[in-house]
Amino acid sequence: MQALRFLALGLCAVTLQGCLAKAAVDVVTLPVRAVGAGVDAVTTSQSEADEKRGREIRKREEQLGRLQRDYDRQLERCADGNDEACDRAQAIRAEMQAILPGIPVDPERN
Repeated sequence: MQALRFLALGLCAVTLQGCLAKAAVDVVTLPVRAVGAGVDAVTTSQSEADEKRGREIRKREEQLGRLQRDYDRQLERCADGNDEACDRAQAIRAEMQAILPGIPVDPERN
């Protein structure tokens, strides 16, 4: 009976070694993985920053396009003798000038 107990105990010890080792590795690496996940959540990758910058530039370009169309309409009305349209065209032109520095120059267009 005593021999059977030792045999069962030895068998359990051999089979549980893998589980215990895996649990020990998981416990040791848990803080490292937690810190890594926290850093990933807080930091912005270069590709994410590039995408965000691209969205902002496209948004400014779209706004500039809308302003340009409105500016052209106001200029037409101004040419027809509408003084109020002339004033609006000047205001739109000033707004366009404020947006232009935020839009990079396309080397192919120059």
